[in-house]
Amino acid sequence: MQEDFRLIVDLVTVLAAASIGGLVAAKLRLPVIIGYLLGGIVVGPTGMGLIKELIQVETLAQFGVAFLLFALGVEFSLGELKKVQAIALGGGSLQIASTIGITAIASTAFGMVTSPVQGIFLGAILSLSSTAVVLRSLMENDETDSAQGQVMLGILIVQDLALGLMLAVLPALDQPADVVAIAVAKAVLVTALFAGAAIAVGIWLIPPLLRMVARTESRELFLLSVIALCLVIALTTEHLGLSIEMGAFVAGLMISEVEYADQTLDYVEPLRDVFATLFFAAIGMLIDPLFLWENKGLIMGLVGIAMLGKFLIVTPLVVLFRYPARVAIAAGLGLAQIGEFSFVLASEGQKLGLVSRQLYLLILGTTAVTLILTPFLLQATPIVFDLLEKIPFMRAWLNKLDIPQEISPSAVLEEHVVVCGYGKVGQNIVGLLQARRYPILVIEQSETKLQMLRDQSIPYIYGNCSSPLILEKADVHHARSMVVSIGDAMNTRLCVQRALSLASELDIVAMAAEDGDIDSLYQLGAAEVVHPEFEASLELSTHLLLKMGESDQAVLNEINSVRSGRYADFRPDIACHLPAPMGPYSLLPEANESNLLITKNKQKKKKLKLGKPELSGDRRKNTTDRLESMPWAKQDQQKSRQVDPNSQPEHKKNQGKLNQASSLQPTQKSTQAAQAKRSQPTKQLQPKPGGSKSNLAEFESSSTH
Repeated sequence: MQEDFRLIVDLVTVLAAASIGGLVAAKLRLPVIIGYLLGGIVVGPTGMGLIKELIQVETLAQFGVAFLLFALGVEFSLGELKKVQAIALGGGSLQIASTIGITAIASTAFGMVTSPVQGIFLGAILSLSSTAVVLRSLMENDETDSAQGQVMLGILIVQDLALGLMLAVLPALDQPADVVAIAVAKAVLVTALFAGAAIAVGIWLIPPLLRMVARTESRELFLLSVIALCLVIALTTEHLGLSIEMGAFVAGLMISEVEYADQTLDYVEPLRDVFATLFFAAIGMLIDPLFLWENKGLIMGLVGIAMLGKFLIVTPLVVLFRYPARVAIAAGLGLAQIGEFSFVLASEGQKLGLVSRQLYLLILGTTAVTLILTPFLLQATPIVFDLLEKIPFMRAWLNKLDIPQEISPSAVLEEHVVVCGYGKVGQNIVGLLQARRYPILVIEQSETKLQMLRDQSIPYIYGNCSSPLILEKADVHHARSMVVSIGDAMNTRLCVQRALSLASELDIVAMAAEDGDIDSLYQLGAAEVVHPEFEASLELSTHLLLKMGESDQAVLNEINSVRSGRYADFRPDIACHLPAPMGPYSLLPEANESNLLITKNKQKKKKLKLGKPELSGDRRKNTTDRLESMPWAKQDQQKSRQVDPNSQPEHKKNQGKLNQASSLQPTQKSTQAAQAKRSQPTKQLQPKPGGSKSNLAEFESSSTH
């Protein structure tokens, strides 16, 4: 077979194997990078041996590294870095330096490397975490804007910047030990001079050049110009004694602050993904599965050491920067893996002789396993916190560290509304309450949101809203209502539970982050639980039904029935489990869903109780009124009216028992009146029995401001 055609066949084989491996990994909810590595192992020399032109394939794979670093530079944003600049610059730098130092000392002491320089290089590999895997997991769990998400992303940005410096210094580490310090200093100086020139070119040359190309309105010409720019700068850095990867990263940084950055990234991403897939598959072709199997015990030990070591480094550093303990633990778990760019460093290090073949394979195997474990570790974070909460001294330690970091001097802690979370939902709620001059207090732990609160002179407490100490400082005992609008499911549940343990009559409205949280939040004692996606569906449906000619009352009844049923119509997985009404208490959601409820007592902690709910008169009437409009309740009422005359005495007997058990059973007329009343603005509400607190509706309507 001709050599050129053989190369084409090899490329097709590698890409096909990587595609199949990536598909399998995605189906198993693993990082697709693992699938690319496995695909390379299968078709590589140590697998089926289908690849003949290995050198040529590896050469083309270097384009993948260049485009990966280029896209990373384009995605870099100084604005994102400024949001968490303290923990990012300070914590990220300390994390990298600590990991390199500890690894160098430990690896040299235990004989894993033969020189301190190799130990430093090994520490640099371990110091990096996976931006792609962590970011994807945060997005899937809707934690990108959470405190732990911002901390992780800030440290990852600094690690990405450090990667460029590592690639620049890497060739200098190959020098003899007596001159390595001079070589490193020279590399840093050259990097600084090159960075200065790159900044000047990025300010005065790149923007007009891209504008001129963009005016042609030719997509292929714009893409070709960007690729040429990337490769020219990469080759320039290679000529200066630095690395191609360093040049590609700097080229991306030069474009990142130009108005065409997003367009550039959009054009380059498909090309980057193809060549990056080829690169990871080429890495897989270098892995010997037999070696990994024979050393599986050693690799799993290295995985445990690496992940535990990075966790023990990251967590105290985050606490040092005055973040709550839960944020620090979550960040430590999230950054405990070894990143995909460690493959780049390891490959370059093997070429320069900084790591042996055996250590190189151990690094690849350890990195792959940590990437596999990371998504599961992030998903298990709530379970970890639940386990820690069950240990008395750990619970005391967590709560002790969750102290209020900052309290606004203008906070009014009497008859106020506590708003937990100042995201988009929280900002809208605060705006509406401020427009009516109601006293509010926001609990937030994102530095970006806190700066917004300071600029707008909105009272706030800096801390975790699920911390008992924070809730006490917010004086929930004297609050009228509390709104929980954070996107973290676990912290939402803890916040509701602990707030009610401090103020059992507090009216709480909570936003459910997940479908399964609706029932649990009601059982914990929330007065109202709102699901954003379901509410959007209701509002869209309202508009459509009214346009279709449905009456206002019919639409209102339908919407109320869905809300009263806890969105059961939108949750087919639980809708079929709603039992038919069997007695006076069967119409209550607590009985229908799980027959579990929480009785509140000021002197005792809340505890789960099996049986009939102990509801006050007002709340029982309110709940029965709401559920009277549900479709299955209406059908049951119609069935009860269509009774055979021969069975009338028995029916009256049963109806008498029902009335005796619940004297608040409303008639159809009173139900309609209650529904009509709910459709109008509330003028005045009765206070809750047993306390002076009232709900948010009363607070909005009866304020004297």
